[in-house]
Amino acid sequence: MQTIVQISLDLTSKEEALETAAIAMRAGVDWLEAGTPLILAEGLHGVRALRAAFPETPIVADLKTMDGGYLEAEMMAQAGATHVVVMARAHPATIKQVVKAGKDYGVKVMGDNLGCDDMVDGAKLLEDLGCDFVIHHIGYDERRDSDVQAAYGGRMPSPLDRLAQVVAAVTIPVQAVGGLSIEQAIACPKYGAPLVVLGAPLTVDADAFKTAAGDLEGALREICRRIRE
Repeated sequence: MQTIVQISLDLTSKEEALETAAIAMRAGVDWLEAGTPLILAEGLHGVRALRAAFPETPIVADLKTMDGGYLEAEMMAQAGATHVVVMARAHPATIKQVVKAGKDYGVKVMGDNLGCDDMVDGAKLLEDLGCDFVIHHIGYDERRDSDVQAAYGGRMPSPLDRLAQVVAAVTIPVQAVGGLSIEQAIACPKYGAPLVVLGAPLTVDADAFKTAAGDLEGALREICRRIRE
């Protein structure tokens, strides 16, 4: 699979999401993600607004579905999403329902292994149940928890810690998510993870959930250039 650059719009207003998305598209980003904060704040309206503004661009709806899998995927597909996200920690029946909806509505399913006791086994389960992609994900709260950091020698855990093992365990494309630095994000394809996600803290203020300050377009343009070198 060719390298794909995705921006995570973890924002709380569709106006700011649209503005940030426009900057990202000018800079060379391939996919837009309606992040969980945006979906919580704006729901289907946020996804519809992105689809109206960017009619040809893939849009990931980061639902983090745990139940009601078919309905959630169906609603987002009808709103214009091309990809939906289901959690590995959901019941297998839910994952299968999201996969069914994906086939019925022509959307791809991304399975997220956040919170799995064994991240590699979680990734394998997602592939076995029919997901099209694996999101190897270390969560926002998990990264900041002092007990978790103590187990990692005083540092935040990173999706890079086990990315190579996850990639080796599945045959579907993998993306790594969770507190990556610019250099780490750029390095993901070298691990065999071709879907590079640019989110907090690269493009979004991770504490305020607003667009990061500074020359965002210039930074994104340079990141996209380096990823595709």
